[in-house]
Amino acid sequence: VRGPKHGCANEAACEIQSVRRASVRAFAGDAEVDRAILDATRREMERLQEHVILLGRKSARERVAGFLMALAQREPEALVDLPMGRQDMADYLGLTIETVSRTLTQLQGEAIVDFPSTRRFEVRKWSALEALAE
Repeated sequence: VRGPKHGCANEAACEIQSVRRASVRAFAGDAEVDRAILDATRREMERLQEHVILLGRKSARERVAGFLMALAQREPEALVDLPMGRQDMADYLGLTIETVSRTLTQLQGEAIVDFPSTRRFEVRKWSALEALAE
């Protein structure tokens, strides 16, 4: 794999590498590579569509709950890492940092989630969080 590495603007750790299509094709057939690229593009378009709907139609509480639910569903551990700070969450969700902080405090006060630290949380009431996220 060749290409420069680029860091992301937020605090979430990520890395992007460019790969020449010809290099990938050396390890797979053209149809297989094209199918994989198309599938990855479709998944990303679906994710972006969900995010636009989240920003346009959901309340602040629903946005924060959906964000936490998405993170919790990706990690099998009881304690889930929060990959960004409150300001980055606010920017991503189209909210103010005060609204995000207030909503997280409310969710913790209702024992839906617990924050043992600022960058880790645990879902206490899955059904309540799912109901808010929908």
